[in-house]
Amino acid sequence: MHYLDEGAGDPVLLLHGEPTWAFLYRKIIPELVGSRRCLAPDYFGFGRSDKPTDPGFYTYDRHVESIARVAEELDLQQITLVVQDWGGPIGFRFAVEHPERIARLVVLNTGIGARAPSEEWLRFQAFMRRVGTEIVAGQLVRLSLVQPVTDEVIAAYDAPFPVPESRVGIVQFPEQVPTSSDHPNAPRMLEVREELRSFDRPALVLFSDSDPIFSRRAAEVMAELLPNAELDPPVQGAGHFLQEDQGHAIGRRIAAFGL
Repeated sequence: MHYLDEGAGDPVLLLHGEPTWAFLYRKIIPELVGSRRCLAPDYFGFGRSDKPTDPGFYTYDRHVESIARVAEELDLQQITLVVQDWGGPIGFRFAVEHPERIARLVVLNTGIGARAPSEEWLRFQAFMRRVGTEIVAGQLVRLSLVQPVTDEVIAAYDAPFPVPESRVGIVQFPEQVPTSSDHPNAPRMLEVREELRSFDRPALVLFSDSDPIFSRRAAEVMAELLPNAELDPPVQGAGHFLQEDQGHAIGRRIAAFGL
């Protein structure tokens, strides 16, 4: 597993989603490294980490276990945990299973439960099933952005996935999202959701204004779920990947949140 490790101080653990990697946090990290140690891992199947070709390798349990292993191996304490997209289900479970390591949460455009977050998400899942490993990660990112982006940036999102065999992890992530209570991952995700109701660490809920998957109401639901949450107004001019659209502003807001 590859991870970026920059700065010194209490750790900020930055968890990405689908189909991105640590590169997504390159605008946020410079706003934090003056006083904090920033760690941005690439999940297995993403970024510079190994990419097993067996679809069965990619499970919810394994992704959570791999992040827990990073925290254990690096002995991370007093973590500010930043989660977005799939970082939410992975990070929330890591947090409730290892609360002694967590100081605070920062929640960006994500959720956890046993139903599809939106109709748009169901269309995305259907699209992924059609294209499979022919997916072009950079193009998917480009379609999700609000701000202009250069071809060089899009190429960087594409770079870790040069051949179809390297994209198995991308294809498997949508299949791990429960859209009903009979999905294999539904019981644990629903348990984690309930455990978050008593997870008393300070939390900042910061969603964007232009995400078709996670709406303003989704942000309010997350803020209602976490007992010590602070709900910010939507980040203006940002889509699903708000770290790319407005990363510097988000980094400054995280820096101001109890750090």
